[in-house]
Amino acid sequence: MTQENARVREQVEIEIIGEALPASEAILTKEALAFVADLHRTFNPRRQELLAARVARQSRIDAGESPGFLSETKDIRNSAWQVADTPDDLQRRWVEITGPVERKMVINALNSGADVFMADFEDANSPTWENCVQGQQNLYDAVRRQIRLEDEARGRVYELKEKIATLLVRPRGWHLPEKNILVDGEPISASLFDVGLYVFHNAAERQRRGASCYFYLPKLESHLEARLWADVFARAENVLGIPHGSFRATVLIETILAALEMEEILYELREYSAGLNAGRWDYIFSAIKKFRNNPDTLLPERAQVTMTTPFMRAYTELLVRTCHKRGAHAIGGMAAFIPSRRDPAVNEQALAKVRADKERESSDGCDGTWVAHPDLVPLAHAIFEKATGGAAHQKQRMREDVSVAAAQIVDVGVPDGTITEAGLRTNVDVSLQYLNAWLLGNGAAAIYNLMEDAATAEISRSQIWQWIRHQAKLDDGRPVTRALYQQIRDQELEKLGGVGAGRLQEAAEILDKLILTDDFVEFLTLIAYDYLS
Repeated sequence: MTQENARVREQVEIEIIGEALPASEAILTKEALAFVADLHRTFNPRRQELLAARVARQSRIDAGESPGFLSETKDIRNSAWQVADTPDDLQRRWVEITGPVERKMVINALNSGADVFMADFEDANSPTWENCVQGQQNLYDAVRRQIRLEDEARGRVYELKEKIATLLVRPRGWHLPEKNILVDGEPISASLFDVGLYVFHNAAERQRRGASCYFYLPKLESHLEARLWADVFARAENVLGIPHGSFRATVLIETILAALEMEEILYELREYSAGLNAGRWDYIFSAIKKFRNNPDTLLPERAQVTMTTPFMRAYTELLVRTCHKRGAHAIGGMAAFIPSRRDPAVNEQALAKVRADKERESSDGCDGTWVAHPDLVPLAHAIFEKATGGAAHQKQRMREDVSVAAAQIVDVGVPDGTITEAGLRTNVDVSLQYLNAWLLGNGAAAIYNLMEDAATAEISRSQIWQWIRHQAKLDDGRPVTRALYQQIRDQELEKLGGVGAGRLQEAAEILDKLILTDDFVEFLTLIAYDYLS
């Protein structure tokens, strides 16, 4: 194929479905689209194979197979190797703040005093076309320290301070498409779209500033999915002329299957690895999802599934042990509490729980932790500064006292857990409120002093589905049924203002599709995405 024919093919077979936006001209250039199309054409067949492998593995679990550590990768677990050296600007990760790629959020998070800001295209981002394209523009401007926002209504100007957090980017997961870009007639992989645009526009500039492109990788279920990411990074570096092994990625261990392959995931990404993170909320969702057909793994309401629950404790301790064994950072889970400036009593009680959680993580050997709100940064910072003695991390704590069997990872359950009507109502209420916010373009919704993202809505709706399927009993003896769910759904809708408020009617439609079905829906975003423009 001649160069001219290649250009014609590129013009014909890369189609923008989404409307033109103010950021489109700068972000969706022909060269950038050609780059992401190349990534898609190169790697989408493997992506599709890996997604099919997820389905096949789920079928085996449904048939009674109990997942365990892989026999075929035993040599990796037993051999001596280390991940690549950590870049200087990723050495200290005591406090990491997360949030969507909305412009003011990006500025405030980078200015928050946290060591790291994870800019999120995934669970905290409603993937409207505008959010995704404008989000890339916001990161482009942030990398060049030219991001600025004038809020005329408040009479405020938002700009970056001299000292800012290190930027990490979380793309959407392997399972998600970006329907607004077609490559060869099919929607592009959202993962490759997010990463491709970010590195195309910013990799050289990050290198020029003495840094590189750093990522958080979500929803992985196997080391083969990590290998795919490593190959994507290698090709991107090669095409863009970036030195091999410049990029770094931290993997969120937020699926129960990934917890059984932590060493292998680090190994596959060893030239790029910056550590692992205990993604607790998605992990709970994954435990429900993977063992959804097993009545013995029925979980009680979300508030009772804490980090001291045995199966949760097992995976977090193993994560620290695994990371430090291989020279990688171990990052703790999210503190989703939003401090109230109006209710000191709520603050006092919630902050005590946050403090206890972060003290547990730091004493376990975690090198840092996540928070959802800038007001939590000083609290977490002080705890990790004390735990590390001021050192950048505590990777020297090998945690050789930790020994976790696969059976402990998959022993999903909460001793003496209960389900109450209040807990069922909360799941319905939070699901409706979150889906309404998501449909309105907000993927990080403040609900009852918690910053909720897609993960907590996933827990809520999957629990209701599982309770109905296995005829779980409330603490008063009543079974959880479809009829009871529908009754409570209508009552909670009315409390929220009825179907005429916001997009609550569509939120209720989506929730019904997720719950009133015999076949479990893998991700709520796959259904809800059809409602977004």
